[in-house]
Amino acid sequence: AATAPGKKITARLKRTLPVRGPQAPTLSELMRWYCLNTNTHGCRRIVVSRGRLRRLLWIVLTLSAVGLILWQCAELLMNYYSASVSVTVQFQKLPFPAVTICNINPYKYSAMKEYLSELDKETKKALETFYGFSEGKSKVRRSVDDWNSTGSDFFQQIPLLKVEDFSRTATELHSGQKRKIEGSVFHKDSSIVNSGDSNDIIGFQLCDANNSSECALYTFSSGVNAIQEWYKLHYMNIMAQIPLETKEKLSYSAEDLLLTCFFDGLSCDKRHFTRFHHPLHGNCYTFNSGESGTILSTSTGGSEYGLQVVLYIDEADYNPFLVTSTGAKIMVHDQNEYPFIEDIGTEIETAAATSIGMHFTQSRKLSKPYSDCTETGADIPVENLYNKSYSLQICLHSCFQKAMVDSCGCAQYAQPLPAGAEYCNYKKNPNWMYCYYKLHEKFVKEQLGCQQICKDACSFKEWALTTSIAQWPSIVSEDWMLRVLSWDKGQKLNKKLNKTDLANLMVFYKDLNERFISENPANTLVILLSNFGGQLGLWMSCSVVCVIEIVEVFFIDSLSIVLRRQWQRAKKWWSGRQRGGPGKAPQASDVERQGHDNPVCIDEDLPTFTTALRLPLPQDSPLPRTPPPNYSTLRLETAFTEQLPDTLELSQH
Repeated sequence: AATAPGKKITARLKRTLPVRGPQAPTLSELMRWYCLNTNTHGCRRIVVSRGRLRRLLWIVLTLSAVGLILWQCAELLMNYYSASVSVTVQFQKLPFPAVTICNINPYKYSAMKEYLSELDKETKKALETFYGFSEGKSKVRRSVDDWNSTGSDFFQQIPLLKVEDFSRTATELHSGQKRKIEGSVFHKDSSIVNSGDSNDIIGFQLCDANNSSECALYTFSSGVNAIQEWYKLHYMNIMAQIPLETKEKLSYSAEDLLLTCFFDGLSCDKRHFTRFHHPLHGNCYTFNSGESGTILSTSTGGSEYGLQVVLYIDEADYNPFLVTSTGAKIMVHDQNEYPFIEDIGTEIETAAATSIGMHFTQSRKLSKPYSDCTETGADIPVENLYNKSYSLQICLHSCFQKAMVDSCGCAQYAQPLPAGAEYCNYKKNPNWMYCYYKLHEKFVKEQLGCQQICKDACSFKEWALTTSIAQWPSIVSEDWMLRVLSWDKGQKLNKKLNKTDLANLMVFYKDLNERFISENPANTLVILLSNFGGQLGLWMSCSVVCVIEIVEVFFIDSLSIVLRRQWQRAKKWWSGRQRGGPGKAPQASDVERQGHDNPVCIDEDLPTFTTALRLPLPQDSPLPRTPPPNYSTLRLETAFTEQLPDTLELSQH
């Protein structure tokens, strides 16, 4: 059947006209088609401009606009992840915080003497040798357990040393023998502190039990600091071996510590306090802990409507070597927060009334991607050993304790026990002291990785404290007040109270202003897209459709062309291999049927139809036959060396 005239015309047009747009067989033709048809004026002006200077100028302007767009869009992206801070102040009834109170002296010295007898004797001997004074011979009871004999041997292994002019020779303060110092020297005091005499430097040496050549000497400019550090080291050793139930009995009870209590103008007692045992501070008591399910609140500010307690300190029963100050430590915190009273506790002194005014603030930060905080700590690979809500301090202490168990085989006494671990003591872990000091040195230098793993909490509550102190009781009221307090507690104390044994504490809200500090995103997605559109329109007169066009041409179509060319090459190679050779050489008739470019027609500007007809033919070239020469402007012959498969099929009909 004869082919319809319309189909013949369509086949001839496809055979003679160049293929444009996404169906172009080469990337150069695709880019040219894009520049002539895009909505961005700069790219079009590069192609149609006449003259090298004008074209170069448009290239520079277009590239500059693209660079400005990239720069401004990068700024917008960085600002998108910024946050603004807002402060909200509300006036309302406020929940009262938990208030934890500890005696600075953790255990009654009279009850602890039998456990500390050997340690106290060694300390007194060191004081007598170094400072030349003695308290005289005193009877010291032997411990009911057998660790004192072992401890005596251990005191000889780690005695206090007197370092002579930073030489490698030191004198034992206990025996007077000289020993050679091995290993590194660590000066624990600040370099600003100078005793004025290098011969006064004392310290102690710790060595690896498995390798005696691995030692470290810890020196102190102050003899007080050296003796206290050495004493605490052995003290933790001894306390780690005493059962928890026994330590709770050796410390202060609520009746011992609390003399009077008032809250919000009403009387309170020990039932409003919850006891918990702190390794370094003994029995501590928390007011309004919330364990009963009820959290007290206050609707009036001022000292009359807060917590007022009178504490019995009992200075005469203090351990003279463990603590050198008198009073109590308190901490104001949330009910779900662990009281790190040894780190951030506030000390109150005896014979004084301490007033602590509070301002309540809640803070909340945005989590990722705005900041590197954590909501609940579930994403932190550190086990929470404190059974309280996550905080940075809990994470750091738990991380160090885990590293202590992994490296030293036992747990440090001042922190909670991990599952399956036990506290270090020199009977079971003779190497733990050296291991602990080396590990703590790495922790301080941030070499354990704990500071890198642990993050701040995104939300937290804070009570800003303002402290004021007044003399208490006054001279005129001292006599009757002490008499009344002695009468109230006379049957338990069996002695007259002294004002240096008492401390008056008041904790209250200065006002009921609740400050809420929160972070909010500085930009939303709508604002970000609007800013992007403004930048594209300002520098490139481009819209969202233009962006889609760029994605289509430069990614989808370009990839399609590259894959198509590779597929055609693979087919050609396979066809040649099937015929037994790489392919036939082109015949002369094939060359004659192909169009050619006139070299005289190469110019910066596009020729017109009239000027194209006047161009001379190239020399030494056969006369062109049908179709005529493929001047690119006449568009009478296909501009491509290869024809698409779909046009070939149509041309064969």
